[in-house]
Amino acid sequence: MRRFTQGFYGYAFALLVCLAIVGIFLLIAPQSREEHIPRVDYSMTLAGLRRVAPYEVRVPDPVPAGWVPNSSEVDQKGYVTWRLGFATAKRSHALLAQSDEPGEAFASRIANTDKATGTRQINGQAWQERYRPDKKQRSLVLVQPDVTLVVTGRADWDELTDLAASLKAQPKIAPTPIQSGTPG
Repeated sequence: MRRFTQGFYGYAFALLVCLAIVGIFLLIAPQSREEHIPRVDYSMTLAGLRRVAPYEVRVPDPVPAGWVPNSSEVDQKGYVTWRLGFATAKRSHALLAQSDEPGEAFASRIANTDKATGTRQINGQAWQERYRPDKKQRSLVLVQPDVTLVVTGRADWDELTDLAASLKAQPKIAPTPIQSGTPG
């Protein structure tokens, strides 16, 4: 018996016992089978954006049922651009991008193509449909004088249409003036 508790054989036996315990634990331990999608609260980003954007910011109101906002990014390098990402109810990806960058340049970059494949009427406005087959990316593009909107992703056309249809313009918030004065 002493032979199994010393030297190489003892080490090998202890390692085998540890691996067996870990294996059994992994087989019988309860595991979460539930998908975890990170959720972001974009309300503060939206409030700040409404102060700095030279256009009325469009926001989903309400967010389509079952959708999870999972990214929000503002870029103010030259133009004011907001990207708001979602996991859709069908667990696809959709992105709302809007900017005061000149329409066609911005739309082509976000949609990954400059070729319109059709149009779609959404809330009385004609949105361009664009499709990039090698990326399986669908895009809806609306170019307006002050802002370009792109709803894009691997989500199906109906989901992208739902997102575009939910967009509501938010009134601009006047910047808060910084008050200076002498205490006294």
